[in-house]
Amino acid sequence: MLQPVSIAIVDDHAMLRKGLSNILGEEDDFSVVLEADNGRQFIEAIAHKNLQPEVVLLDVHMPEMDGYETALWIEQHLPLAKVLVLSMNDDEEMVIKMLRCGAKGYILKDADPPELFRAIRDISADGYHLSKLVTGKLLFTMNRSKDEPGNPIKLSAREKEFLGLCCSDLTYKEIADRMFVSARTIDGYRDSLFEKLEQKSRVGLVLYAIRHNYFRVR
Repeated sequence: MLQPVSIAIVDDHAMLRKGLSNILGEEDDFSVVLEADNGRQFIEAIAHKNLQPEVVLLDVHMPEMDGYETALWIEQHLPLAKVLVLSMNDDEEMVIKMLRCGAKGYILKDADPPELFRAIRDISADGYHLSKLVTGKLLFTMNRSKDEPGNPIKLSAREKEFLGLCCSDLTYKEIADRMFVSARTIDGYRDSLFEKLEQKSRVGLVLYAIRHNYFRVR
């Protein structure tokens, strides 16, 4: 029998944390090994107990050390752990920032338990979780590049520059200013990449950029 997936829950809402722990504990293939109120507490517990959780359910807004800082720490110190973000907010900028920090999936806290279970199993087995925010077409594009390294999608130098800047906190208007072009030109780059990369949102472009090293998460 396979070992259950070891899970850490990092969220500053104690009742939610305990509820998640109880729900996950009812599944034979899950084992909650750590609960923490924030990133700082999580790091201290990891060091004290010498734990290596496979999946970290991570909130974004927490006191002392938030989800962004915690995700970056996990990427640097627990490279085998996979971060699944649990948030009340589906704001595109927040999704992008968490992906930049190394998160491999993003679901909302009002998701039904079966969706949460599926997300954990997906991220444990495949490395990513598909959701309303991360589409199947996106993952197909990412995996296609991995399977066919000799046939990358050809992008112009300016498209690559734009793609890298999409991973920043800049608005499209600010990207236009940074690239010294008009907003209409930026719209052209964006629409061209949507078509070439088969994406429909900036989140999709960011994931593609991270997967293909147009932007390195740091």
